[in-house]
Amino acid sequence: SELSLALDVMLPGDVMARVFRRFEHTFPTVPLRLHVEALGAVAGLVLDGRAMLAIAGPDIVDHPALERQVTGFVPMIPVAAPSHPLALMGKPPPGEARRHRQLVLTDRSALTEGKDFSVLSANTWRLGDLGAKHVLLREGIGWGHMPLHAVRGDLESGGLVRLNLPESRGMDYALHALWRKDATLGHAARWVLDAFDAE
Repeated sequence: SELSLALDVMLPGDVMARVFRRFEHTFPTVPLRLHVEALGAVAGLVLDGRAMLAIAGPDIVDHPALERQVTGFVPMIPVAAPSHPLALMGKPPPGEARRHRQLVLTDRSALTEGKDFSVLSANTWRLGDLGAKHVLLREGIGWGHMPLHAVRGDLESGGLVRLNLPESRGMDYALHALWRKDATLGHAARWVLDAFDAE
């Protein structure tokens, strides 16, 4: 039988690679179907039965049909291109971030439709893809929060700078394992849950 998983786009790729390398050796005959989504779309895949287990962000942890278990967190930081006005200010005054375009990851599901997470500016561009957001940030088109692991190379090379915003110096994006209360996790799904928890 196949194991279907849904993972939050914020999950570090190296963590995912380590878990699935071990999975491949532990369960060589179990096919894997992997979905990578953002925000409520991750939990939506579990709720509609297309995924047995999810590693999801903090936005749907209280859904009555889901069991949950904390598995870790991802540091999120505000960043912009070095040429962006907020970066050039060094330490912007309170309220300045609201005056500049913020690039925001948006949800492809109705579960969190209309909810905003870490949105400070009224001037936003909404993107459904974290990679597209990353590219636009590097181009100086706006500022936004990104997972630290995704921008570490840019920070080291100077392609992006960490913003020192009074309203947001960063946050921990909690990750949770989610599964349906009316489902029983099989051996392979339970193994994956334990593996991500250990990471």
